[in-house]
Amino acid sequence: MRIDKFLKVSRIIKRRTVAKEVADLNRIYINGQLAKPSKHVNIGDLIELHLGLKVIQIKVISLIPSKDTLMYELISEEKRSL
Repeated sequence: MRIDKFLKVSRIIKRRTVAKEVADLNRIYINGQLAKPSKHVNIGDLIELHLGLKVIQIKVISLIPSKDTLMYELISEEKRSL
């Protein structure tokens, strides 16, 4: 599954176009490497998102969207200062 679609269906980012813009601005890393919107994610991948002043690290645990379970595990969430 593409990273922009994963972020949308896992409900981390509300719209796929916003997820694509975040990736185009070089704010998404998968396993420590810069990711473009078309980069594929796999189960077990570590994703780091730089959203505004927040840095969120998650681990992919599922690629199948489900209404009752999360598709990721939150590893850390930090607020950066200016």
